[in-house]
Amino acid sequence: METDQEELVWDALGDRTRREIVLRLSESPRAVGELAAYLPVSRSAVSQHLKVLKDAGLVAEQAAGTRRIYHLNEAAVLALRDQLDTFWNRALSGFHDLVEQSQKDRRALAR
Repeated sequence: METDQEELVWDALGDRTRREIVLRLSESPRAVGELAAYLPVSRSAVSQHLKVLKDAGLVAEQAAGTRRIYHLNEAAVLALRDQLDTFWNRALSGFHDLVEQSQKDRRALAR
């Protein structure tokens, strides 16, 4: 069962622009203007997307003079990775079990 925080993370990543922001921040920390240069939205829209990502815990900010520099929250990214690993491990295990059962069924029919 997902926690409220996990749900916030997945909801935040459900938007294409926010996924692009996360991708850009995975390369290096950036200010709003730098992020906006890569995106087809205004600086104001980027700020709103960053707020959603911050509320989800995926992004943090640091003051650098009059600018705010945004970066990924490493702990949140690692937690997301762990969720994805768990999901895929379960899916692959289920697939493996299905294949094994199918092979057993075929052998039983061949007898």
